[in-house]
Amino acid sequence: MSKDLNRTTFVHCLFYWEDKAPNKVWLTQPLGNEKIKDYTWKEAADTVKRLTHYLTSLNFPPKSNIVLVGKNSAEWILADLAIMAAGHVSVPVYFTINAENMGYIIEHSEAKLIIIGKMDGKTDSWPEMKQAISDSLPKITLALAPTVSGSTSLERIVKDFSPVATNDIRLPDPAELATIIYTSGSTGRSKGVMHSFNNLHNAAKHAHEIFNVSPDDRLLSYLPLAHTAERFIIEACSLYYGFHVFFADNLDTFVQDLQRAQPTIFFSVPRLWVKFQQGINQKIPPKVQAAIFKTPILSKLAKKFILKKLGLNHVRIPATGSAPLAEEVNKWYRTLGLDMQECYAMTENFAYSHLTRVGKVKIGSVGQPCPLVECKISDEGEILVKSPANMLGYYKDQEKTDEALGADQFLRTGDMGTIDKDGFLFITGRVKDLFKSSKGKYISPVPIEQLLANHHLAESVCVVGNNMPSPIGLIMIAEESVADMAKHPEKQQEITADFAELLVEVNQKLEGHEKLSKLVLITERWTIENSMLTPTLKIRRHELERHYAAQVPKWETAKDKVIWAN
Repeated sequence: MSKDLNRTTFVHCLFYWEDKAPNKVWLTQPLGNEKIKDYTWKEAADTVKRLTHYLTSLNFPPKSNIVLVGKNSAEWILADLAIMAAGHVSVPVYFTINAENMGYIIEHSEAKLIIIGKMDGKTDSWPEMKQAISDSLPKITLALAPTVSGSTSLERIVKDFSPVATNDIRLPDPAELATIIYTSGSTGRSKGVMHSFNNLHNAAKHAHEIFNVSPDDRLLSYLPLAHTAERFIIEACSLYYGFHVFFADNLDTFVQDLQRAQPTIFFSVPRLWVKFQQGINQKIPPKVQAAIFKTPILSKLAKKFILKKLGLNHVRIPATGSAPLAEEVNKWYRTLGLDMQECYAMTENFAYSHLTRVGKVKIGSVGQPCPLVECKISDEGEILVKSPANMLGYYKDQEKTDEALGADQFLRTGDMGTIDKDGFLFITGRVKDLFKSSKGKYISPVPIEQLLANHHLAESVCVVGNNMPSPIGLIMIAEESVADMAKHPEKQQEITADFAELLVEVNQKLEGHEKLSKLVLITERWTIENSMLTPTLKIRRHELERHYAAQVPKWETAKDKVIWAN
């Protein structure tokens, strides 16, 4: 293989690094009980070629759709590459998907095969999901997968099949369909977003300009690989730039996983950035931190200690996306020395749209367009984006494709926003999230939620108010504080008073029709498992509204301004 092989597709990239750095470790996979499996580029390519040989032997029609489900793992990525190298299309699915949606995706995509990866049956939906997988559908299981009747294991395939010669593999045409990514379905039925190899390539090749990515970087993969942001940052960029990827083992070992990886680039979602901060706040109260940070010598030592405790002491690029990061949380990380970079993008443009850059930050903004991205605001206030990674369209749905892209090929994002004179984009809400009060006034909940989320005890926030005189703020209290209250009941009164002050502060910043009548403090968990959160930890607004609908009238008429939900 020529050393000047280009990197126009994932498959090209794999063989490029196999040739250029065969013995460099690319993927590090924990196997439980402190066991680790390292894949060098040569070993990774060998596994991909053997699996490609097996997939080819099945004689599926060219460009057949193959479902890939499982938690993040090295073999998830190797399976994805083998699907592409065999001339097929990968269909990644969230490991938390329910049986109904799994059945829909298998049927809608006309999947010829399903590859099942790492599962534990506890923090995923395997016990339910497997009910939607028919016995007649061929199956492959990867390492750490559950036992699946009638499946063929990757371990057996690697033993029984020789690696296909590199020159015998038909390298994909960049314009071909590479993957169909079904949206997480926060509202309505999931849509299959089609991306070409060109889209994946266009996103990855500009990461150097954005993040100054190099082969020396280290990243930890733990957000779902079925989501475009993780697939862009972890899979696409590691294949393009050759950096080392570590995988998290499980939730209980996350701190150790971070310490092992010592990431230089770390992408997370606001929910997790908040939980990291709240964990530190439990050990070092915010008032104590503020006092320490005022003393230069102590401040330097304390910040170094906190970052090391979080496992982020080597991070040079901290990034956040999928939902707004509260201003106070953003400032807290900047105080520690982490120059937080906010990202904004969608499945429909393969996570390639906007972000803040080091030294070019405006708090509250998601930054400026990435290279070659154009952005404008429609007359109705909707954000329109033309990205070199814009989707080909929705699978089997030309009508929705035409609605989303239009003749001008600008993606209708469904988000509302403004652009300032310097080109910085500010998100002001979702078009579909707008609701009308009983007084006939439209209210956008997202800006209000951002104000409430600044409180250090607010883990997640949802503002409701459709056809109500005034909106109400629902606040899920930090898990650590809930546990603390169980031991010290008197703290509930302190927290109530604290949020009463917050309510006054927030209402002072709102227009008359936006002012909150109540804050409802909630101790039950909003999770992926109970459908309150999407797989990327965004709130499912309509599910929360449905869940609490019966209690809203009681809350509206309550005497107190701050109420604890039963």
